[in-house]
Amino acid sequence: MEYEHEIRESARARHLRITVHPDGRVVVTKPVRINQRKAQEFIEARRVWIESAQARFLKQSGGTPPVPLPKPRRGSRAYKEAIALARTLATERLNHFNATYGFSYGTISIRNQKTRWGSCSAKGNLSFNYRIAFLPSALADYVIVHELCHIKEHNHSNRFWAEVASTVPNHKVLRRQLRTRYSL
Repeated sequence: MEYEHEIRESARARHLRITVHPDGRVVVTKPVRINQRKAQEFIEARRVWIESAQARFLKQSGGTPPVPLPKPRRGSRAYKEAIALARTLATERLNHFNATYGFSYGTISIRNQKTRWGSCSAKGNLSFNYRIAFLPSALADYVIVHELCHIKEHNHSNRFWAEVASTVPNHKVLRRQLRTRYSL
């Protein structure tokens, strides 16, 4: 199986790291001190693992190709509109679901995160990736409920999943879809 890969250089990276995305993309993150030749050797040495990860994603998605989500250029009008849409969506859906939960949360922020759909800080501030605006509504709701439930349970324990299931009973199916069909 042939695959394309991208090599990203990071001043914070301490080791070479390979990430295989659900859409089959391969991203290699390398520390500044490591040269391109070493990075290429690293990729080649892990070819079997990369191909098996890609095959696993393909199998999990039932052979259905991933859904490409728009990625407007930062600062563009489309980007600003997506941020505004995501903020409105997150605010409205948080209010809707929190009518059931009654949790107290802090600020809501919309960000351009590369690896996360959302997060919840220890202070109860909620952050969402602007690309939730492009997800099907059931998946966006799952992301929003997932982060809201972290207000009460800052982990992925059985208690946490029980909280999620109280408003999103099919959360397992939605989580799998999010991981296998949509990549950031």
